[in-house]
Amino acid sequence: MNYIVYLSGEIHTDWRDKIKTAIKEHNLPVTLVSPVTDHEASDEVGSRILGNEEKPFWKDHKASKINAIRTNKQLSAADIVVVRFGEKYKQWNAAFDAGQAVALGKSLIVMHSPELTHPLKEVDAQALAVTETPEQVVEILQYICQ
Repeated sequence: MNYIVYLSGEIHTDWRDKIKTAIKEHNLPVTLVSPVTDHEASDEVGSRILGNEEKPFWKDHKASKINAIRTNKQLSAADIVVVRFGEKYKQWNAAFDAGQAVALGKSLIVMHSPELTHPLKEVDAQALAVTETPEQVVEILQYICQ
């Protein structure tokens, strides 16, 4: 069985690359998908394609809708959703993806540091696994792929 795994959340560290490398090393039957992780490209897509906006609200509105085309499709197609919450930014989009995953009946794995346990307790309560490292995510994938 091949699993489609959607990697959502924090885009400022190499956690996705670590998972991708380990999946290749272990030859796991896993296809990884993710949102656009180039922050500028994601933020600017609406303006670049549909034109500039005077108000930041409308600029963000256009970009988020275009990004949602990809996100909604990938979340719907995923078997497993991994959501990484980083330290630096409030990641409302990651929390939203986690909620969508649960609403769609997807298996949710959450990844974050112990310091975020309290603020993410409701998200963690819906996850099937709460991890701290990419290596733990890979170990879960290895286990389910046996």
